Amino acid sequence: MKTPKERYTGGPAGALPLTPIYELTVVVPTFNERDNVGVLVERLRTVLDGVAWQVIFVDDNSADGTAAAVKAIAASDMRVQCLHRVGRRGLAGAALEGMMASAAPFVAVMDGDLQHDEKILPRMLSVLRDGAADLVVGSRYVDAAPAARGLSPLRRAVSRLATALARPILKVEVSDPVSGFFMIRRERVDAVARKLSDRGFKILFDIIASQKTAPRIVEIPYAFADRAAGESKFDGRIAIDYLGLLLSKLSGDVIPPRALMFGMVGGLGLVIHLTVLEILAHSGVPFGLSQLAAAVTAMTSNFLINNLVTYRDRRLRGWRLLGGYLRFCALCGFGLVANIAVADLIHEQTSIVWIAGVGGALFGAAWNYVSTALAVW
Repeated sequence: MKTPKERYTGGPAGALPLTPIYELTVVVPTFNERDNVGVLVERLRTVLDGVAWQVIFVDDNSADGTAAAVKAIAASDMRVQCLHRVGRRGLAGAALEGMMASAAPFVAVMDGDLQHDEKILPRMLSVLRDGAADLVVGSRYVDAAPAARGLSPLRRAVSRLATALARPILKVEVSDPVSGFFMIRRERVDAVARKLSDRGFKILFDIIASQKTAPRIVEIPYAFADRAAGESKFDGRIAIDYLGLLLSKLSGDVIPPRALMFGMVGGLGLVIHLTVLEILAHSGVPFGLSQLAAAVTAMTSNFLINNLVTYRDRRLRGWRLLGGYLRFCALCGFGLVANIAVADLIHEQTSIVWIAGVGGALFGAAWNYVSTALAVW
């Protein structure tokens, strides 16, 4: 087994610890991918022969023993590490934590499902070594790229749509800004780490969009293979997360993606409220009772959707779900009172009804988001 270069670090004579120096860190987020771990490590050993490399598997507490499989290999290979996350979930957050745990000048991110072609890693590293780019993207769509056979027609269509939505926001041309396979100078990640969202899956888009100056990008085509084992992390909530991230970037990172998501759910709640109110009022139910029923229905739907989507990484279950619901209702009730009070105050100053209404609504929405984020989720 080849070992990384070594150097002596400071300390008294006779007690000089050896510290490995890695040129490249490969970050691999995993979830229920135990059967792929050994295969991927063997492939990395082959293609990165002669490179001082390490691989950090960031596992979201997989039930199938993925973390244990990584640690078993790590016991005999110091280049293999496991970052076992408990109570946290999501590819973007896993990739970010893995990159931030690296001291290597170059970091790569790739999936643990064996769909990314590890054979292009040496080419990616060579481009960065030569100073030809700050970021190298493994692209499924660049000219001459092989067909992405591992993508279903639906996922291919979704990927194309995500790419089209991303391009107007980015400061640089890139064919596959939502690729999960890339290599970058670590300093470029360090510079924007505080701006990056730990939710969702599109970490590459977030890194590019967060840069003050457009990074120099080189794209290398590769064949996106069929999944070997493990579970796909793609579902409908990923698309919602991505939409929130896009809107956050359009706001110049002023509004966090989670706050935008909370606001969209609130807008849906308003539609539900008005719909229920209309139905009950036309059914002969007294207005006061109709309004109460509509408010409770909208509040309940808002809580359940936020718990399922906006805060799915902190999702409440069991008795905690009931306790969270009661706190949510109480806090949003206070938010309604604050909404009315602020609107009245503004109306006294301006006498313009719509300004007072908007001001009260914004204050109430801000209160609901901040208070429930702290006290419910």
